[in-house]
Amino acid sequence: MVLRVLIAPDSLKGTATAAEAAAAIASGWRAIRPEDEIECRPMADGGEGTLSAFEASVPGAVRRWTQVSGPLEGDVLASWIELPDGAAVIELAESSGITLLDPLSPIETHTYGFGQVIDHALEQGAERLVLAIGGSASTDGGAGMLTALGARLLDDSGEQIARGGTGLADIASRDMSHMRPLPRGGAVVLSDVVNPLFGRRGAAAVFGPQKGASPDQAQTLDRNLRRFARVMARSGDAPGAGAAGGAGYGLLVWGAQMSSGADGVASALELSAAIARADVVITGEGRFDHQTAGGKVASYVAQLAPDRTFLIAGRIEAPTRPAFQDAVALDDLAGSSESAMLHTLRYLSDAGSALASRVALSRATRDERKEDEGTRP
Repeated sequence: MVLRVLIAPDSLKGTATAAEAAAAIASGWRAIRPEDEIECRPMADGGEGTLSAFEASVPGAVRRWTQVSGPLEGDVLASWIELPDGAAVIELAESSGITLLDPLSPIETHTYGFGQVIDHALEQGAERLVLAIGGSASTDGGAGMLTALGARLLDDSGEQIARGGTGLADIASRDMSHMRPLPRGGAVVLSDVVNPLFGRRGAAAVFGPQKGASPDQAQTLDRNLRRFARVMARSGDAPGAGAAGGAGYGLLVWGAQMSSGADGVASALELSAAIARADVVITGEGRFDHQTAGGKVASYVAQLAPDRTFLIAGRIEAPTRPAFQDAVALDDLAGSSESAMLHTLRYLSDAGSALASRVALSRATRDERKEDEGTRP
């Protein structure tokens, strides 16, 4: 029997993009069951790899490039995806991401370049924005992004404040009259972070240390974000306001709408329709643990197809049943995490073959049982 197989993994950070992972799994599956129909829909949750997922999954998607300010000093070449329906998919990490820095600089970094990419997409005629904001290097509340879109954030002398979280200490007033309006189709923000802008669970306290902030620097950034919210006259309590160092807050100020990362990507890629056509669904990620249930790609896919989803993960640290019918860990195939990370695509292919073999064996066993039952008196 020919099976329709849908492969929809997330990226395995640092070792394989979602598109690479899907292709490797498909190769392994075909080695065992070449007759099956395979469809690849690389996924993402609004973080690293979102652009690649859209580029690989949407026919007619085109990658565009523009030079913008990096998160600290100097320019970077950033890309975004133009979709056939007029939408622009923009990934904050391309212009203002933490991977662009070495060493980290938690106080001075900003999101100005992110705003420049948005501006460039709008100049090119984007009618709707899909904004993936994972992987931020800064804690500036989205002030840099707002400035690039035309906002004037002023100190007591009426001068533009400095970029970065440190500049927020001087903000005294705002002038939003020259800001670019949202495109007619609006803007949706892809993020699974629900933290508020400031406070114990805020952007600086929770995520500042990941961006290199010391305890004193995190406290300073938190005070600055509070001051920023007072001047902007908008509460920082909204879920997601603290995402990407507060870039979520800045986007809410602009009028964008928050959405679950995996849900937003899945909707744009029409994943539900693809799942409805499939007999077998395979998803994956780098590490499957208890946090995966909080909106990560693997758990999201499993919820859409609870009766036929299989998991491939670099490492498995939590029970996979009943969400998944079966699961394969690359660590187990490779014998160690080091080997799995060094030869990720090879072991993803092996994992695809392993699942294909198990599915074939399971179906054969089930068919035999049916035949036995049919011959009983």
